Amino acid sequence: MKRILTAFLALFAIIVLSACTGGSTPTDAETPSAAAENAVGAGASAGSGAKSPVAGLTVAFIPKASAKSYYESANAGAQKYAAEWGLTVDYIAPPNTSVTAQLEMIQQAIDKGVNAISISPVDATALDEKLKEAQAQGIFVSTWDADVSPDARSIMVSQGTAAVLGPMLVEMGVDSLKERDVDVNGAVPYIWHFSAPSVSDQNAWYVAGKEYIDKTYPNWVMLADPFYSEQDPAQAVSVGAEILDTYPDAELVICNDPIALSGQCQAARNKGLSAENITITGFCPPSGMIEYLSAGVCTRWGLWDCGIQSAMSCYLAAYLAAGNEVHVGEVVNIPGIGSVEFLPNNELVEDQATADVNNGVVLLPERVVFTRDNAANYNF
Repeated sequence: MKRILTAFLALFAIIVLSACTGGSTPTDAETPSAAAENAVGAGASAGSGAKSPVAGLTVAFIPKASAKSYYESANAGAQKYAAEWGLTVDYIAPPNTSVTAQLEMIQQAIDKGVNAISISPVDATALDEKLKEAQAQGIFVSTWDADVSPDARSIMVSQGTAAVLGPMLVEMGVDSLKERDVDVNGAVPYIWHFSAPSVSDQNAWYVAGKEYIDKTYPNWVMLADPFYSEQDPAQAVSVGAEILDTYPDAELVICNDPIALSGQCQAARNKGLSAENITITGFCPPSGMIEYLSAGVCTRWGLWDCGIQSAMSCYLAAYLAAGNEVHVGEVVNIPGIGSVEFLPNNELVEDQATADVNNGVVLLPERVVFTRDNAANYNF
């Protein structure tokens, strides 16, 4: 009996001692809020075991258009990464490509009470007031693919600066012209075709590209002011046909957006033209151009991984919604993608101001030129 009592007292002492020490130093498993707080500060990686700083939040993802390969691919990329982060991406696709439709989608997001909005805007200023309304209700806004006014969003995830993308458009055309044995140092007649002058980034690429042509290929001849097709697929084909009818001597058409590029290629195809007759190049996801590559209408175009771009936009909007603050010059790690630096808004558009906190631009890490050799390697 005495032996049993002694054992009992020893066991009781151990239990008391464990309770005292356990209460003073809780484990990470016992304090999930502390783990989350550490993750926010460090930008925790998906494999670190720490809770994602955006886990549990909801971002409304609003593209320019629905049922288009580019935006469907962007949504797929955002959903893929969001699942790893524990972030909910609510895909709110507009019924058509218009300001009115996107205004309605933004209102839907506000009514749902989302934490953030990631949007590819159809116009540079027409959405400003509605997005400011969202911001006033505590919803953080990011843009990708195209931009709004800097005070109507926090962050723009850009494909690259105009100084990078303008010359890239031109040089893709140069490489394709050389394939046709066109003298690129001679008087090459060319045309620009893209969405609209109000789409600030596309217009900035045009300005930078034209400056690059004037400096590098001074003998080239721009046949007319840019043609615009307002991001409308049918209009892109009709405008493309107008270019070919009005300027049959054009050697090169540069298209700054996927809808204009595919529409211009379809117009050429409708007229029985191929890459041997005219060079058409621009920006588009590979899936949107494979048919024109196979038909011999286009041999070279470029883009960036829109799935990564849209995912970055969703993450960064949610990152701010989680209570983080960022300033120009700071670096944030996006789990599974990498580190990004916040740049001032004037990196994209000259003279644009940048707010002191939670405002600026981040750039994608790389861009891709697609040809017959590599286009099949990409699934977006």
